[in-house]
Amino acid sequence: MKYSRLVGFYCAVLAGPSFADSSLEDVSFISRGTTISGSIAWPINKPAAAVVFIHGSGAQSRNLELSRRFAERGIATLVYDKRGVGKSGGLYEGDQSVSGTNIETLADDAAAALDALASNVALEGAPVGFAGISQAGWIAPLAATKTRHARFLLLWSAPVCKVSEEDIYSKYTADKDGPDRPPYATALAALTEPYLWPKFLGRDTDPADDLAQLTIPGFWIFGAHDGSIPIDLSLRRLDALRAAGHPYEWMLFAEQGHNNMTATFDAAIRWVQGLGNSSLAQTQ
Repeated sequence: MKYSRLVGFYCAVLAGPSFADSSLEDVSFISRGTTISGSIAWPINKPAAAVVFIHGSGAQSRNLELSRRFAERGIATLVYDKRGVGKSGGLYEGDQSVSGTNIETLADDAAAALDALASNVALEGAPVGFAGISQAGWIAPLAATKTRHARFLLLWSAPVCKVSEEDIYSKYTADKDGPDRPPYATALAALTEPYLWPKFLGRDTDPADDLAQLTIPGFWIFGAHDGSIPIDLSLRRLDALRAAGHPYEWMLFAEQGHNNMTATFDAAIRWVQGLGNSSLAQTQ
């Protein structure tokens, strides 16, 4: 099944969480000498797949409701408190959250989480990968280069462009969703002076560089009303990677904005469930 198309409407609505078909296990793992704390939501039956969920921006704690939604659909899910948040150790970086150093650190945390999850004997034979939203678009591809256990990427509203390019776009749109979101070229042309990436922020992370190193399948879900990331630019970058032979797919939902996980969750689950029948899920 190939996904690379505009979806005109989506009528499935998630039912309210009953959490009757999952159980929670508190876990911790070490990343860069720091203890990161989280929880695994386990399906009642043998998991068809498993994911580590990577946060968007901000001081995010583990998303238990989301993890149990995954588990109710047969997917074991590790969610964790971002370093320096909740029960996790370390320092939370708020001022320079998009610096190359911080994204590298968060990618190390995600990779350590995946290694810890993949080591569980209950997941033998099940594909294990990263899921995430927004800022995770810069973190997950980099994290996948750091672990041999990553078998897929599942990303919502995740930029496939440089941090600087997203910054140009989101400043122009003021992060406002809407039906008339401009193309990236419009935001770029509106600059009144050259955009300079601050040297103190280090690497201007470009996920395309990391994605070019991977051979695992990936699925991106976007909303056409998203005012936070340049959708057209991200799709062009993904299509270029696809043309180069990478197994990356995307879906664009015409009536959705940046926070579209609830409305598009079924599409994501169907894609993950299809990995069990795909040899791509077993390559690295």
